[in-house]
Amino acid sequence: MSEEYKVSVAELAKKLELIPVIPDINTNDIYITQAEVNRPALQLAGFFDHFSSSRVQIIGNVEYIYINNILEKEDNCDQILDRLFSAQIPCLVFCRGKEPCEKIINFGRKYGVPVFISKDSTSEFTAEVIRWLSVELAPRISIHGVLVDVFGEGILITGESGIGKSEAALELLKRGHRLVSDDVVEIKRVSKDTLIGSSPAVTRFFIELRGIGIIDVKNLFGVESVKMTQSIDLVIQLEDWNKETDYDRLGLDENYIEYLGNKVVAHALPIRPGRNLAIIVEAAAINHRQKKMGYNAAEELYKRVTGKLEE
Repeated sequence: MSEEYKVSVAELAKKLELIPVIPDINTNDIYITQAEVNRPALQLAGFFDHFSSSRVQIIGNVEYIYINNILEKEDNCDQILDRLFSAQIPCLVFCRGKEPCEKIINFGRKYGVPVFISKDSTSEFTAEVIRWLSVELAPRISIHGVLVDVFGEGILITGESGIGKSEAALELLKRGHRLVSDDVVEIKRVSKDTLIGSSPAVTRFFIELRGIGIIDVKNLFGVESVKMTQSIDLVIQLEDWNKETDYDRLGLDENYIEYLGNKVVAHALPIRPGRNLAIIVEAAAINHRQKKMGYNAAEELYKRVTGKLEE
């Protein structure tokens, strides 16, 4: 995606419970645009080529010892720290509860760079900040559809407006499943294998039913009937029944749809009077779960048929 997403340093500090060393710096107007982090070991030694200055800078135990026992004794200490902070890094975080020296604080105040202390170990903090930023800064799109959690599987129901997506979701809610989003689904690509769906804040937990109006799912069915986010495991594409179309009746070959470069298994489900969409969606979710666990009913039937023919 060409669009760049960002998160403020204030949000990072609140999420990871960082202790500000220079509280008078306004961290609401300082933004992070990369999920990667950097430990400025080479920079503290004076090597600034290819310096990833836009990343969160982390000071671990080794860097802390180097700063206090070696760098402060060097004649070019002020020059190195000046180059580090003048690069306009988003923030500098000291892990393991280590407290920065007075020179670090002075340069942070001089260039308006926030300095924090984290009580976590360096490895724990690094893993958590990358995980959180990867979600917050993930590329995303919004699509027209309904996202529900059915037996733990994220089912994205798509189709033309008025085809029955919301009605299917309502029936699934009555059967004990959970709604994530109706009408608009925001999809984030958090990894090469994972797409996370959520609802826009404005329409969260509401369903629109033609002829009835807006339904507040959380208040009507209870808090156990809704969910904030859900991974997208299966896409069901609703379409009008066409007797000329040759629909898949075995399921030996998987069809896929692509969102943000990730492929998701997709089933085309024809709509006609008398078909119970909720039960079909439940069956699709269970079948998909079985396939992920290594059992494929279509392949099992194929083996039985071919075995009989061989006999």
